[in-house]
Amino acid sequence: MLQTNLKHILTADEHKKFIAENENVMICCGRMGPMCIPVYGIMEDLEGTYKNVSFADMEFDHPESHVIRLAPECKGFMGLPFTVYYKNGKLVKATTSIQSMDQITNILDAQFGKLSENGK
Repeated sequence: MLQTNLKHILTADEHKKFIAENENVMICCGRMGPMCIPVYGIMEDLEGTYKNVSFADMEFDHPESHVIRLAPECKGFMGLPFTVYYKNGKLVKATTSIQSMDQITNILDAQFGKLSENGK
């Protein structure tokens, strides 16, 4: 299990349920490595601000993470982590490698609405 304060998704079934039950989802699929840890930290920081988004992590090396690793949107990705964004159960954006706070908030705003637009 990843050592973060995020919700941990452990199985493909949990992944399916999580994206079905939450309108806006960001999942970071990675390891406890130097490119992944900053993304987890940003997600932890944003949880209190982006109340309209459900944040979670998933271990890249676990066989169950195939639901992210093998997603067509992640084809050709080389660097960890794989970060995926879902809207109403559909994968709407995927990124690879380290991301900055600005890059992540720009994606959240573009995919799920700016904070002022969603009333949060």
